[in-house]
Formats: sequence, C-alpha cells, structure tokens
Amino acid sequence: MKIAQIYEFLNELSPFELQEKWDNSGLLIGDFNQDIKKVVLSIDVDEALIDSVEENTLLITHHPLIFGGLKQLEFNKYPTNFIRKMIQKNISNISMHTNFDKTHLNEYVATQVLGYKIIEKDVFVTYLEVEEEFEVFAKKVAKAFSLPHARCVKNSSYIKTAALTTGSGGSLIKFVKADCFLTGDIKYHDAMEAKSINLSLIDIGHFESEHFFAEILLKHLKNLGLEAIISSSKNPFTYI
Repeated sequence: MKIAQIYEFLNELSPFELQEKWDNSGLLIGDFNQDIKKVVLSIDVDEALIDSVEENTLLITHHPLIFGGLKQLEFNKYPTNFIRKMIQKNISNISMHTNFDKTHLNEYVATQVLGYKIIEKDVFVTYLEVEEEFEVFAKKVAKAFSLPHARCVKNSSYIKTAALTTGSGGSLIKFVKADCFLTGDIKYHDAMEAKSINLSLIDIGHFESEHFFAEILLKHLKNLGLEAIISSSKNPFTYI
C-alpha cells in the first residue's frame, strides 16, 4: 500500500486541516508514492525506535519530529541526527498531533482511561461530570495514569466538574470553567494563576496522558488491513 493511500485514510479519520496553526502534522519524511508493508505507531520518534525498525517502515507518531523550520542540517544535533538515520533506512514519518487531540485522544482518555461521562467538549478542553471529594478524585486520577503520586493545586474540597486537556494545557487555564483542570506540564506560574481564580489542578503528565495515541490508532488501522505494531515508547522522565 502506498503512503498516499494510508495518508488519505488517516485524513478521513482525523482531518489534518484541524491541526493548530503552530502545529506540523502530516507527512514529514517520505514520499507519497512509496510502497509500505509495515507501520509502527509511537508517541515520539527516538533513536532506539529508528534503530529497531526495518528499512522502508512508516512511523506514525503523535508528536512531530520536525516542529519549526530547519535552517541547517547539522548531523550531530536534534532532530537532524534522527532525520539522517531515517533517510538512510528509508523510514517515513507521518505525525498526527493536534488534529488527533481534537478528534480522538481527549475523548478516549476521558471515557476509557478515566471512566467519566463527558458533558461538554470545547476544542482542546473536554468537560467531565465528577461529583466526588477532591482527595478521592485525585487518587483515582493518579491510579488511572500510573502516576507515583498526584501533584495537585487544591482549591476545592469537592469536585462537581473537571476539565481535561491531554499533553500540555497550561495556557488554557484562564479559559477553563470547572472546579478542577487535568493537564500535563503544569508550571509554578500556572499553579499561581489557578490559585488566583480558585481553580484546582492535577498534573497528569505529558507522556502519561498521551501515550494512549498508539492503541487508539491501532484499532482503526486494523480495518485498513495493514500490519501495524505499537512501539514500546518510553517516558524521557524517570521517578526516583
């Protein structure tokens, strides 16, 4: 099957035109006319993944390997060091980032991972019906994402509704209309902002909240008749 056919299927599943202006989803490395026999799904491209896959493999990733414009190709610097290896092995890459967040990832995490009912969706923010004590809710969230602890900003003892944005959603804090906001990459000043508007926060981690990308997409690719496998993506952070 050619990359163009796979791309068309992915575009129907989660239109690339839905991506944010700052995003870089789509075919990043490869040729639409290239024939593909194996597909590997992963949240990111890393060196171990490139080394492990066969030549002529298509990597479908959540995060784009190329985000900004490349002005020079220095082979000892990221991401050119990865791109060089991929070209040598004829490895292609399609990224499905903010478009997939909007169409699939947030909804899946809300209902299948956390197990709560969605009461509203607003682009990147998905609202959940909770009706639980804060401590009970926080412990459930930590367990759902396999977090060693719940890193929180507590401003309410009881949570009626919660908002969810997988990945990094700190910039959305001012727009959230709920008792608690679940997102990753929460910074100190995000916490201070949330305090000022009486919004509770629970940091669900960037990798921890988005690594479900591959298992969601795998179910759809099976319908295409392609051999696809999930890469055992690793969190770049460790807890000691």
